Amino acid sequence: MSDRGRVKVEPTRRRVRVMLGGEVIADSTNVLAVWEIPYYPQYYFPESDVKMEALVDSGETTRSPSRGEATLFQVKAGDKKGAAYGYSDPIIQELAGRVAFKWDTMDHWFEEDEEVYFHARDPYTRVDILPTGRRVRVEIDGVTLADSTNASFLFETNLPTRYYLPKTDVRMGLLRPTDLATHCPYKGTARYWSVEIEGQTHENLVWGYDTPLPESQKIAGLVAFYNEKLDIYIDEVLEERPKTKFS
Repeated sequence: MSDRGRVKVEPTRRRVRVMLGGEVIADSTNVLAVWEIPYYPQYYFPESDVKMEALVDSGETTRSPSRGEATLFQVKAGDKKGAAYGYSDPIIQELAGRVAFKWDTMDHWFEEDEEVYFHARDPYTRVDILPTGRRVRVEIDGVTLADSTNASFLFETNLPTRYYLPKTDVRMGLLRPTDLATHCPYKGTARYWSVEIEGQTHENLVWGYDTPLPESQKIAGLVAFYNEKLDIYIDEVLEERPKTKFS
């Protein structure tokens, strides 16, 4: 493992595959995980494991203070287009001769044979889901939205504790399903509800995973609430609202 200022670089033993337009564009067991941002890594593939004929130099470059000047590529497969980049003379020498793909421009990502959504998994992130008999009460604008002694607390590295409650302990009549869906590489695909109270709608405050990924099966069918935007009492003690990007 190496560390260049804020950029951590380490090999991963996982087989990683990227698909676009029904074609496998990259398939490697020699991938580097590079923390371009602190929260999760980006995967860099050796050119020998990339379908390089699918990459077309866009004529554009971008510069990173920690990595150097990168060439930007269009990725073409079938009728689909994606994006990739690589450094011919990187500041971090391990990146030479490697290609990274912009995650959300590609169709599918696999770690081994399991599809991964939204971004690569951080090997230093842990998710623990623990059942509890502590009372959890959720209020919004002074109205009790949920009250349960059968909750599960979800502890995820670097995130606030999330409180997942059974729907039978939630006033589901106040919830309105929305079209929003988000993807988490640790939990799966979440759907959302807004809360409607006395004619006022609070958008996308509640979410749940109907069919979570195997490691998060304990929250299947439960719902959680943005601690940042409403009041949650644990054993009748009001929790401080956390300050996050969701605030």
